[in-house]
Amino acid sequence: MRIISGTCRGRKLFSPKGRDIRPTSDRIKESVFNILGPRVKNALVLDLFAGTGALGLEALSRGAARAVFVDKSAVSCNIIQKNIDHCRFFLQSSVIWLDIFSRPLPLSVTSCSFDLVFMDPPYHKNHVRTLLETYQITSLLSDAGIVVAEHAAKEILPDVLNGLDIFRQKKYSGTTVSFLTRTQEPV
Repeated sequence: MRIISGTCRGRKLFSPKGRDIRPTSDRIKESVFNILGPRVKNALVLDLFAGTGALGLEALSRGAARAVFVDKSAVSCNIIQKNIDHCRFFLQSSVIWLDIFSRPLPLSVTSCSFDLVFMDPPYHKNHVRTLLETYQITSLLSDAGIVVAEHAAKEILPDVLNGLDIFRQKKYSGTTVSFLTRTQEPV
């Protein structure tokens, strides 16, 4: 697992031993960032279910202004912090140890408008749909903000979900990446 492009290109990331974390593959990560293109530059990024922090760190390497990493595992949060330090993004990053299904995000996060929200929860638990249905993700987005949700291909999301529209989906074997934006009001 490594940073693919930008200022930290080629830098290897730390990950915990075992199979508790399923990091986004380099192939999927590269495809996601090719789709996002220049939207990453100067973006404010929220990385939910951050795991190793690979998605948020990739965004920072490609010129994002700031990234907030959220994970419920203390081990993951320690790995994320280690990767932040390794990539020297400590001034542009913060790590929050939190189970988003048990407690709300702190005011320091909910008062921000994020340009990119990455969600890569455990597969086969419908976490993406549950979070999008029950949590006001739209309130966390800037006007042109994008949610990038990675989920199992068998976990189908509706085209419109709680104020968000799927504008693109990309399938990779057993994984689907859904790109969502605010629902456009008819003129």
